[in-house]
Amino acid sequence: MPERHRRTVRDLRRGNRAGLLRRLYFEGPLSRQELAAHTGLSSASVSNVTGELLADGLLEEAGSVDSDGGRPRILLRVAPGAGSLVGVDVGETRIRVELFDLSMTELARSEHPLKDDGHHVSHVVRLIADGLTEVLGTEAPHGPLLGIGVGVPGIVADDPARGGAVVHGQTIGWDAVPLESLLRETAQLGEEIPLFVSNGARTLGQAEMWFGAGRGARDAVIALIGSGVGASVITDGSAYGGAAHGAGEWGHTTLQLRGRRCRCGARGCLEAYVGAEAVLERWREAGGPAAPGTDEETALAALLAADDPAAAAVLDETAEYLGAGIADLVNLFNPERIVLAGWAGLLLGTRLLPAVREATAAYALRYPAARATIALGRLGPDAVTVGAATLPLSRFLDTGGTEVPGRTGGRTATPAPGPPAAARPRGPR
Repeated sequence: MPERHRRTVRDLRRGNRAGLLRRLYFEGPLSRQELAAHTGLSSASVSNVTGELLADGLLEEAGSVDSDGGRPRILLRVAPGAGSLVGVDVGETRIRVELFDLSMTELARSEHPLKDDGHHVSHVVRLIADGLTEVLGTEAPHGPLLGIGVGVPGIVADDPARGGAVVHGQTIGWDAVPLESLLRETAQLGEEIPLFVSNGARTLGQAEMWFGAGRGARDAVIALIGSGVGASVITDGSAYGGAAHGAGEWGHTTLQLRGRRCRCGARGCLEAYVGAEAVLERWREAGGPAAPGTDEETALAALLAADDPAAAAVLDETAEYLGAGIADLVNLFNPERIVLAGWAGLLLGTRLLPAVREATAAYALRYPAARATIALGRLGPDAVTVGAATLPLSRFLDTGGTEVPGRTGGRTATPAPGPPAAARPRGPR
């Protein structure tokens, strides 16, 4: 019985730390009085917990505000230098690794093109390991590493017998790849360093929900459009599918029976019509140039700038295909907000958004369509790495900073997938 009592007290203390830390991260700087009012904790509890967090170096003072006739109230915020986070994007043409402080300010970046070896597993793992070495060896000052998040194409499952996260990435030829164990071995990551692997569309979705165009929504879909197509579905504030699964494989829903061949091997997938690779292929078939650019991004920009009937027809058709695909999301999930993101989504959306909205309204049921708004993402091409970095950030907040590697010997834990209802842009002020 005494042991059970001690665990309960410890859990209560940890919960109070987590609640205050999360509140300060997304809404700070705040005074102790404001924290008491927002959380319902007593003034004594707030004082004790903030005292602990200050002593641990997780909070810092951020000025003061006048009070009604009394002493000025000291404002507190999460200390940006209290820890660092790494986000990794296993993209379509490159591996991007970024180091952030707790305010999500970029401290260092490493990019490696995939080139001839493409997504061969050993090649990708080696490039990630090299990127980690580069950013963690930077001379920029940063606090203890709170963890590493990795966004990948495909479905991610947790398989303890194979060392943790296993990736099923059909479009890149990955069949049950034990990525977590391979990364730990190749990059020589100790078990004390939290490592999270998740679907790239899912990490992008969390970034846009926390810091971007999805902020404040409870039901949303964040669509990632690049060479391929994916989506992160948020229902009642939580990511659909659970923490150990991929995002909604929207790109591989069927748009047309016996239609165009998709990268996954099936026919008629949405990705085979609105992914950048497919859009450019349709332009070539319609009479466009065989090689409009050195890479897909340049080629898609050339399509958008082209002043010819073939390009206009392809773009009109793409807007209708994309609107029909979004209409399926509207009818299935009844989201209040749909965000188009990813490098190709942002390029296409800038030009096609009005036509996409019109097509969505034409193909969706009237009532849910009237409720939904369609907007462009706000975080640009770095959204996947930012989102990947929120995976260890979420763990840090949820544990109240009690499991910081190097301080208390934290271990890998599953982060809460759901975004806060009113998260504000890019970390603490």
